[in-house]
Amino acid sequence: MAELRVFPLSCVVQKYAWGKIGLDSEVAKLLASSDPLAQIDPDKPYAELWMGTHPRGDAVILDNRIPQKTLGQWIADNPGCLGSKVKETFQGQLPFLFKVLSVNTALSIQAHPNKELAGKLHAQFPEHYPDANHKPEMAIALTPFQGMCGFRPVEEIVAFLQKVPEFRALIGNVAAEQLERSVCNDPRGVSAALRICFTRMMKSEKKVFVDQLNMLVKRISQEVAAGKDTTGSSGKLLLQLHSQFPGDIGCFAIYFLNLVMLQPGESMFLGANEPHAYLYGDCIECMACSDNTVRAGLTPKFIDVLTLCEMLNYTPAPSSSKVFAPMQSRLDPCVYLYDPPVPDFTVMKIEIPSSIKLYLISAIDSASILLVIQGTAVGTSTAAISEMTLRRGSVLFISANESVSLHLSSLDGMLLFRACCLL
Repeated sequence: MAELRVFPLSCVVQKYAWGKIGLDSEVAKLLASSDPLAQIDPDKPYAELWMGTHPRGDAVILDNRIPQKTLGQWIADNPGCLGSKVKETFQGQLPFLFKVLSVNTALSIQAHPNKELAGKLHAQFPEHYPDANHKPEMAIALTPFQGMCGFRPVEEIVAFLQKVPEFRALIGNVAAEQLERSVCNDPRGVSAALRICFTRMMKSEKKVFVDQLNMLVKRISQEVAAGKDTTGSSGKLLLQLHSQFPGDIGCFAIYFLNLVMLQPGESMFLGANEPHAYLYGDCIECMACSDNTVRAGLTPKFIDVLTLCEMLNYTPAPSSSKVFAPMQSRLDPCVYLYDPPVPDFTVMKIEIPSSIKLYLISAIDSASILLVIQGTAVGTSTAAISEMTLRRGSVLFISANESVSLHLSSLDGMLLFRACCLL
């Protein structure tokens, strides 16, 4: 029998509390359409779909001719499937984890360490930092998606210090004035002043920041009730986050961080030491395989304030600079490449118009994972032996240097995302 190197996967769903509920969740919708036997609980959150080999969510192989039960076991026994460069560079491991996220309430404000810092943190505090790898990640919006990412331009932060007295009280006049003066300075002076202000906020005593936050929320709520415009103090976002995380220091972080709104197909890349938080919406996410997270707020979990304030990238930039545009492939007009500045992963968006009835998923020198977002097709491959029915929510593992022919049966084309590693 020919070797099976292309096969469907059943992937793990994570039901974290912040996920969208029931069939409001894109994760739940994908699960329901891919598996007719799936029971979707209308009252439970469906937060993440994990497509990969992570030990807490190793995908199950849906082909009983393959003796290994999970993708992680199969790759360990068949490391050549990764492609020669990927196998060598990443020591026989699949270097990425591919996900779908459905966000209903904010995830914690966080940053991920670079490789050097990850190694140190893992050695010192393995209970909080479970591995020595970096964790760059990229989010691609499936629905309108709201997040925070990176420090705002200093002019915007200074405007909040002047319009939001509770914020200024928390930072203190001395640090606030230093930031106001730094606007004319060189970038290093700006970053230093920004670091002092952010550190002052993160290290403020709980009673102090809770009192200031309560005063701010009361004032904004009264202004909203009176029909006043609260955009100058980001009133809508403040009340949204405070309702989810009352008394949390992260509610003040909105005055430091960019609010980023992504439309479907737009993405943001989150490099090392970049503070960020996902607030609402559905997205595709791809990341390096790691669980290292340094949290800053909007969380009941451990907050490592010292590490966080030391590691962050204090370079201010406008929110528009955080939106990461895909490049159309020169080889195939249906393919758009999201190729971030890290070697661990690349994501392809494949949009097949309704006029095309036969489409080839081309062979690349990397293992890849393919997710169907819309449309139906029958897939055939010399490395699969039998036909594979692909519909919304189907997930396929494709070994390096294997191709898949799609015989489309949907009237409105197909939308697929493919995660891989293009070294």
